[in-house]
Amino acid sequence: MKVFGKWDPAEAEIADVSIKGYMNLSPKLVLHSGGKHAKQQFKKSEQHIVERLMNKMMRKERNSGQKQVAYKIVEEAFEIIHQRTKENPLTVLAQAISNAGPREEVVRLKYGGITVPKAVDTSPQRRVDVALMLLTKGAWQASFKKKRSAQSALADEIISAANYDIKSYAVNRKDSAERVAKAAR
Repeated sequence: MKVFGKWDPAEAEIADVSIKGYMNLSPKLVLHSGGKHAKQQFKKSEQHIVERLMNKMMRKERNSGQKQVAYKIVEEAFEIIHQRTKENPLTVLAQAISNAGPREEVVRLKYGGITVPKAVDTSPQRRVDVALMLLTKGAWQASFKKKRSAQSALADEIISAANYDIKSYAVNRKDSAERVAKAAR
């Protein structure tokens, strides 16, 4: 089964080995599972990565709870990605998630009465979750109350994150989080 009837998930490549098990590109899955993966903590890894992107697009304001609107946004964004890069959009999305997920974060530990920041490695599941959140948040900020459509904003965000462009919201936030973690070592 092809994603949106056009792109074969079998052709998509996930270059980052650490997150490969947490990004499901199985061609047998539907893009509207109805929340059957929400019952256990790590079941979301079995959900198709495009459906997870759609679910993240539904989190803000206008798209809240409207899966068909999010479906159309992601579908048209994939069309734009394919036109601009001439590649499979699933490969570009996988590269964007790999580049936008922070490898190191900061936690706060309390010793006595003081709070001390400590750098910790980020789990692969959290890397994928944070990357999806940052990609959709950057697209939402680029299109909210502006003339740009959400489709073109999402496509631009995914392409720039896949190219590791510092102008991308997701890559910029990832770099700032890793910079703070480096200072807390």
